[in-house]
Amino acid sequence: MRPEPHSADRVRLTERKQMTTFSELGLSPKLLTALEKTGFTKPTPIQLAAIPHVMKGRDLMGLAQTGTGKTAAFGLPLLHRILDIGHPPQPRTVRALILAPTRELVLQIAENLELFTKGTAVKVTTVVGGASINRQAERLARGSDILVATPGRLIDLLEQSALTLVNTGYLVLDEADHMLDMGFIHSLRRIAKHLPHKRQTLLFSATMPKLIEEVADTYLRDPVRVEVAPPGKPVEKIVQGVHFTPQGDKAKLLESYLLKHPGEQALVFGRTKHGSEKLMKLLVTWGFKAGSIHGNKSQNHRERTLKEFRGGELDVLVATDVAARGIDIPTVRHVYNYDMPNVPENYVHRIGRTARAGAQGTAVAFCAPAEMEELRAIEKTMKAAIPVIGGAPWAEGAAAPKPVKVMGKSAQKIARAAGGGRPQNGQKSGAPKPAGQSAGGHKPFGQKPAGQKPGGQKPARPAQPGGTGAPRRFQGNRKTGSGGSR
Repeated sequence: MRPEPHSADRVRLTERKQMTTFSELGLSPKLLTALEKTGFTKPTPIQLAAIPHVMKGRDLMGLAQTGTGKTAAFGLPLLHRILDIGHPPQPRTVRALILAPTRELVLQIAENLELFTKGTAVKVTTVVGGASINRQAERLARGSDILVATPGRLIDLLEQSALTLVNTGYLVLDEADHMLDMGFIHSLRRIAKHLPHKRQTLLFSATMPKLIEEVADTYLRDPVRVEVAPPGKPVEKIVQGVHFTPQGDKAKLLESYLLKHPGEQALVFGRTKHGSEKLMKLLVTWGFKAGSIHGNKSQNHRERTLKEFRGGELDVLVATDVAARGIDIPTVRHVYNYDMPNVPENYVHRIGRTARAGAQGTAVAFCAPAEMEELRAIEKTMKAAIPVIGGAPWAEGAAAPKPVKVMGKSAQKIARAAGGGRPQNGQKSGAPKPAGQSAGGHKPFGQKPAGQKPGGQKPARPAQPGGTGAPRRFQGNRKTGSGGSR
């Protein structure tokens, strides 16, 4: 085990206030000119904390929440050092390698770096899955100053001898925690075998699980650790809220929220590819300008959709977690967690798609009964409760509701068996409902509706329980399957 970085190397936001401009960081005049043209005037906290150490050649472990400017934190000092070389790279060689977990994030990083390199001879190349590997090999044949890549496609090209990493002096692992979540640890080990032992390695992550510590210990040499916000803490400018609602009511609830801010861009996160695509099509039928990106979409389609969203042609983008860390669009004002993420850290990355570059943003989570465990895990990770803005927290035992057929038992016994206590006559709609009582003020299971004839007729299937203030269930089109829970 390598020794823990010295306490003097732990740089926090409050410790570095003496420098306030990029020019004070010692960057190349060419980079300063490019920054001025692109509107970058004031460094972010992570940039102020990291750039001086990277400029000195130190390995670095950066902990910062999403949307804080990490690309410039590692990109600007790398470009500064590459500009000092003064001659182009040799064929099939790479001077700096940046690994990122998703195609969207790779393209976002490359786009930012290309802004910084305007007017210079620095070559930035990308390789991702879903694109022509032959064309990528052709570009790499001419050599590259900076290669931004997803691990899988890079390994394919290494196996084809389309490039060599023997002269790669810089390695950046961006969104390292998400990379490990996606199972890239084995890919990282395979890639590391192609890299020279003498290099500068930078690792950036929004969270710090134990496995990240192990990766840092393996691939970084006496690293400086910089931290500008506690891992897992969302951007403070994001106004968060949770709305408790049955799963089948989420579509109409989302519609009601979207109608409150017409013309403002919203990002909606679903859990599955199929569900996200279905939701997008439903929103389109309701008149919203919506698109979707997920694993079933081709690379060209995903890039085109993101371009349309970035250009304002789309107001709503429905995405899965595969895109949670690859969307850097300052105009996104609202994030909706249509489905709660099953990995708590992903919540932070999802909502971090808004309030970019110091802007304001809102994030609303829709929580169904079966998602209470996910909500508790998120709040535990953040060490804070998400304010309730609609409905009421689901009762214990309502996390996985199942239809119950009851004959000859009193409603009181059913409620007690479900852990909800005795139903109270005249209970107000603003109070949480017992687990045995259905939404909308219907009578409890087993109690015959008024006017029903005796004779042992089975009661109607109860509606799923709902929180306070939840909208009525949306009855979708049965033939098309759109809307509701059908």
